[in-house]
Amino acid sequence: MGASSSTEAEREPLLVPSHAEANSPPVNSRVYGRRWLVLTLFSLLGLLQGMVWNFWGPIQNSAAHAYGFTKSDIAVLVLWGPVGFVPWLLFMWLMDKKGLRASLLLSAFFMLLGAALRSIPLTEQPLRRWFIHGGQFLNGLAGPTIMSAGPYLSTTWFAPDQRATATAVASLFSYLGGAASFVVGPLVVPAPNDTKAVTTMAATVSDSSIRDRIQLVMYAELAAVAVLFAAILLYFPSRPPIPPSVAAASQRLSYRSSICRLLSNMRFLMIAMAYAVPTGVIAGWTGVLDMVLTPAKVSQVDAGWIGFWSTVGGCVFGVAMARFADSIRGMLKLILVLMLAGASLSSTWFALTCLSRVTHLPSTAAILYTSCILVGIFINSSVPIFFELFIETVYPVPEGITCGVVTFLGNLFTGLLLFFLTFYCKVNKKYIFRPS
Repeated sequence: MGASSSTEAEREPLLVPSHAEANSPPVNSRVYGRRWLVLTLFSLLGLLQGMVWNFWGPIQNSAAHAYGFTKSDIAVLVLWGPVGFVPWLLFMWLMDKKGLRASLLLSAFFMLLGAALRSIPLTEQPLRRWFIHGGQFLNGLAGPTIMSAGPYLSTTWFAPDQRATATAVASLFSYLGGAASFVVGPLVVPAPNDTKAVTTMAATVSDSSIRDRIQLVMYAELAAVAVLFAAILLYFPSRPPIPPSVAAASQRLSYRSSICRLLSNMRFLMIAMAYAVPTGVIAGWTGVLDMVLTPAKVSQVDAGWIGFWSTVGGCVFGVAMARFADSIRGMLKLILVLMLAGASLSSTWFALTCLSRVTHLPSTAAILYTSCILVGIFINSSVPIFFELFIETVYPVPEGITCGVVTFLGNLFTGLLLFFLTFYCKVNKKYIFRPS
């Protein structure tokens, strides 16, 4: 079998080498020690935003007893995160025109207002539920800036040989917040005992205790958001006095030109779809993981640990891969191909395990846990590598606008999945899948 010669278009490289960065920094560049404080404040805000967003999914059984939430209600509470990306163009414009400080302060204010709104201890349950939904929506409005500004922060404050690592830390801390909620929620909030037929008085006391524990966690998150908002208000500069690299000091395209350049670049759109589909689906799936695994007879606490380790593993592996990419340039595409291949094999393994009645494959708790955790590790760890690939592909488009577009696409797929689950639960009133 002969092989035909490749064309010029096929031999054209996927990534155009960045002429803005050199191996040696320019004379007028400088790296400031305060960059670590800026990165810490930004990352902690992402951590809290992820914790608030993923608060209800890991305790969906407890929330059903405390507030009468159905599975559809839980899906909607998680859905408010992607809905917050609807005005993403406005947030990207604010970041481009006013800088990172103004956009991050606005996001922190939305988080503070949302955390306060859902923490109001109303006795009237219907009104209380509306306040909780409103608080989740306001927290979702902080998502466009927090989830897309990591590469912009790393380019503005960090040297080229630290940029991928800083991008990984800034981008993955919001995922780490979601992982923390998998542990904090189930450990602090007691799970209901649905299997025992007890008296009405005992059930009432149990539901009241659950509500008190949920309220305690919401108060704690409100206090943490308030402290962080005050810290950012006191000190969070948009950029250093002297840029750390040529890329940070170079002239970028305007807001309108950047959007037009991105939407007309087919290479960028293809990579964006490769990012948005797996990361968007896994984000929505993780948000309702307890609901997904309940039919497989996985407890609320065990589902929380599965979600925790899959996300934490993805964060640790993602930072390690980003550090590796910092030291060896030009291997981003290969790293992503290997990660997505691992995610495909792991998700296939998980699906076949759940369908063991048809496939006759062994279905044990160890296999279920391992396959589920591996899916999260491979997909979540690819996020910072994707961000670096986007930046190199569409330079000189500003990093915030580039990552704003792709995070919007990712949350679009998250919203579609949760929207489907919302109506699926209402129509069928059954579990998402049946255990074998």
